[in-house]
Amino acid sequence: MTADELRSLQAPLKAQYRERPETALVTLTAEGRVNENMTCKIETGKARVEAGLHPATGGDGQSACSADMLLEALVGCAGVTLSAVATALGVPLRDAVIRAEGDLDFRGTLGVSKDVPVGFKQIRLHIDLDTDATEDQIATLLRLTERYCVVYQTLSKPAEISVLHRVVSR
Repeated sequence: MTADELRSLQAPLKAQYRERPETALVTLTAEGRVNENMTCKIETGKARVEAGLHPATGGDGQSACSADMLLEALVGCAGVTLSAVATALGVPLRDAVIRAEGDLDFRGTLGVSKDVPVGFKQIRLHIDLDTDATEDQIATLLRLTERYCVVYQTLSKPAEISVLHRVVSR
């Protein structure tokens, strides 16, 4: 896709969002159903994913680990955003490899130690670029990728989360 094609695709959306800001608010959803063997089948609308326990918590490694899925979401979002920003700026990329790694101490999630927090202690996003772009272009590309990557921004400035529940009889 060229920069002009991208602008052409996005121009009507940007105009609509400027004229009617309420149309820019979209609620995304994900739904899963808890199954046997401590798994949860997640319906994404694109494909079905079955999440389960990580081997470090007793899982068999056959199901996706939700912590891995979080890193995968970051990689996917950063990669798509990087590509779109490079296209918009006219920064030629021959290749780009995005990798995320996160440090997670499973003593927290297993309740072994109350002093160990549950969740990632640190996440690192690595971006390897094959490009002839200048250092200034690369700096701009990376700054705008961070700025516009939804998952990156959500992880670095967490959204307010509320837990709602209901009891459903069958």
